[in-house]
Amino acid sequence: MRVCARCGAEVDHAGTIGRNNTCSNCGAYLHSCVNCRFYRPGRHNDCTEPQAELVADKRAANFCNYFTMREARGSEPKPAGNKRDKARKDFDKLFGG
Repeated sequence: MRVCARCGAEVDHAGTIGRNNTCSNCGAYLHSCVNCRFYRPGRHNDCTEPQAELVADKRAANFCNYFTMREARGSEPKPAGNKRDKARKDFDKLFGG
């Protein structure tokens, strides 16, 4: 199931998402970085696709050829445990704290 990153409404648009397609619920652009499966804040250009060009406004419509609509967050695998807690435990184990 595909959902809008802004409001969480299910995207009922079948087929390819074009640059000017918007969410029927909130009007946000669907062909934007925040709706892409490659979008990862903190990564280089906030994107895991190494050939994608920088997009300054991640919520605006763009012309990225690598865009693929992400699936709903609930359908993504959940990470095991809290990363911050694990990092703290690993740090303490390494330095004996």
